Amino acid sequence: MKDRTEAVQPDVAAALDAPQRLAALEATVPVFPGPDPDFDDIAALASALFSAPVALVTVLGRVDQWFLARQGTGEIRTPSDASFCARMIADPTGRPLIVPDAREDLRFAGLPSVTGAPHLRFYAGAPIVIDGQAIGTVCVFDTEPRWATPPDKMERLGRLAALAASFLKLKEETRQRTLAAEASSREERRHVMALDAANVASWMWDLKTGLVSGNETFYRMLGITPARPMRARAFFKAVHSANRKATIDRLREALNGGQEYDEVFRARRSGRWLLGRGRVHERDAEGRPTLFVGVNVDVTDAQLASERTRLLLRELNHRVKNTLAMLQSLARQTLRQTRDPVEFMDAFAGRLQSLSDAHALLSDHEWGVIHLNMLLQKQLMPYTLDYDSQVEIHKDEVELGPDQAVGLGLVLHELATNARKYGALSVRSGKIVVTARVVSEEGQRVLHMTWHEVGGPPVAPPTHRGFGSILIERSLDKILGSSVHVEYLPQGVTALVRMPL
Repeated sequence: MKDRTEAVQPDVAAALDAPQRLAALEATVPVFPGPDPDFDDIAALASALFSAPVALVTVLGRVDQWFLARQGTGEIRTPSDASFCARMIADPTGRPLIVPDAREDLRFAGLPSVTGAPHLRFYAGAPIVIDGQAIGTVCVFDTEPRWATPPDKMERLGRLAALAASFLKLKEETRQRTLAAEASSREERRHVMALDAANVASWMWDLKTGLVSGNETFYRMLGITPARPMRARAFFKAVHSANRKATIDRLREALNGGQEYDEVFRARRSGRWLLGRGRVHERDAEGRPTLFVGVNVDVTDAQLASERTRLLLRELNHRVKNTLAMLQSLARQTLRQTRDPVEFMDAFAGRLQSLSDAHALLSDHEWGVIHLNMLLQKQLMPYTLDYDSQVEIHKDEVELGPDQAVGLGLVLHELATNARKYGALSVRSGKIVVTARVVSEEGQRVLHMTWHEVGGPPVAPPTHRGFGSILIERSLDKILGSSVHVEYLPQGVTALVRMPL
């Protein structure tokens, strides 16, 4: 088989392979779509114009000539280098071509479609020119020679080719616009989905119409239904009254001064805290703002966390002041009762540790409430030989506030200290039995707790009231209606605690 460069006339091969022509073809018909019904009328007009049995609208690729429309044949392509049309576009004049009898023309006589079926004889074709490059043809064929073709018919065939060129260019421009619109639509959908996934509200304020509109998230954050554009006044009313003036002022500053809008406000209906940001997006010829674009981000969790932190800091400041005052009182009272520095340090350090333990528990629970069982374990465990066998607890579910936990913690510390030195916890056989019940007294919940020591050495009442006894009785003074009563029974110390919850 001969190489193509040997089988095809050099000027034909050069015309088919011309880079500029192929670039114009690629820009107009990047992918051959197959026969296109939109070009059928052009092929039909060409066939009728010449009363020809075969008419084609073609595009010429480097290898194949494809038929966009056809009359009188079922084929949709033919090799480019074996086509009449390739030899027409090789003509440097670029004019339409007439071949009265292909057998008499050396350029065509050897073509397979001439020497074999369908035995073509007559050909008339006009180039489809795009950007100065012939990328295809409108052509007609007959199997009989035709020696006289009126010039006006060739002129009309050229017009049909020009119409096909315009149509091809228009279709490609439409295709490109459609692709651009689809890409823009995909980008818009991606933008909308990204905002929705991030829970970001986007909104636009048209200052010419006074309307504010946004995405679904925008209306949901504000608690506005149904979701539809609203007047600016309605938008401002959607802001909580406590934040409305500041929000309007910041928007006005952004409009008048060209500044960025940045404000945290609360939505009146939904109660959500929103961070609003935005800026002027468009201005008219005189520099007046016409379009303002912004976003809202839900910062409710962060705002509540910040408020909770402020409350905790205030509570902590209050507790620290109370604790410092209590420490001063404990230090003075302990020093009065104890002249020995070592004994003072032991007694004061224990009471200080009791306060620290209570504060640590409260801090772990953000100065809310703690369970009585946790306080009992924290205060008693350091003074037991075996906590599980020496401490027996019978209780209801009891939650203690900060003042109750600190005060009761000191009471438990003093009782445990005495029990470790003199009472039930001084021997392995001794035990502390704690009973705690919550009862209702005149509609108020009150804790009744009993501390009872068993199994320890015999108990004798103290000969004088020390600071420990005073501290037990006074530790709950801040809790109105509370009391602590201690009895030194021979079989063991018993303490009765009453404390409103």
